[in-house]
Amino acid sequence: MRYSITLSYNGSGFCGWQIQPADKSVQESLQNALSLILGETITVTGAGRTDTGVNAVNYVAHFDVPDGSDIEPEVLEYKLNAILGRDIAVHAIVLADNDFHARFSAVYREYKYFLHRRKDPFINGYSWFCRYRLDVGAMNEAAEYLIGTHDFRCFEKKGGNNRTSVCTIRRAGWESYTPYHVSGLGFPAEEGDYLVFTVGADRFLRNMVRAIVGSLIDVGRGKRDIRWFRELIAGGNRSEAGESVPGHALFLNAVDY
Repeated sequence: MRYSITLSYNGSGFCGWQIQPADKSVQESLQNALSLILGETITVTGAGRTDTGVNAVNYVAHFDVPDGSDIEPEVLEYKLNAILGRDIAVHAIVLADNDFHARFSAVYREYKYFLHRRKDPFINGYSWFCRYRLDVGAMNEAAEYLIGTHDFRCFEKKGGNNRTSVCTIRRAGWESYTPYHVSGLGFPAEEGDYLVFTVGADRFLRNMVRAIVGSLIDVGRGKRDIRWFRELIAGGNRSEAGESVPGHALFLNAVDY
């Protein structure tokens, strides 16, 4: 029998989703907890990799148990949350079709990257303090060239081992937002001090989103122009793109099937 599990995690204490030698991963933590509770070795398959420090909200995974196993999903959810600690929260466990696959059945994934341009002690753990003056209009104009089906090898970190670097991006753009400590508590801020970049696609390559954001920041700073960004997508390589931004401000926030 196959079960799907929906969870969220703070990535700051993990090397990412996938198991790595000698490093703490979300996948290994979940597998160990499930194996302990169910009394047998459990393998968990996730919707995709996330890099070191990257967070996830409503992440989806699946695991199998022998037919006839006596599992009460609500009880299992309770026990997992007790064992896993504060950095992983399990939201739901449900029986799934046997052909459901958390990774290969997914048709859409969405990430958000948060940055702030004003010194803010209350948001540093989940947003990148970007001190540069940015032309958000130019960044959004450049981001329009991401939309569609392209070979995105220019944003792929070496060692990704993907069979193809072609992805279809359906959404990409920057917008300003207001955190609650600004709107509700009165922390002083101005319009545009807090920005979020949203990008959605059928699949993503290793380190792809962080490299895209870094490249768009170069455009916003005036370090590069929009034509450069367009040509980068058309035929550039990773060494020509911008630097990857820090992972702590990146969230995988949606996986659709």
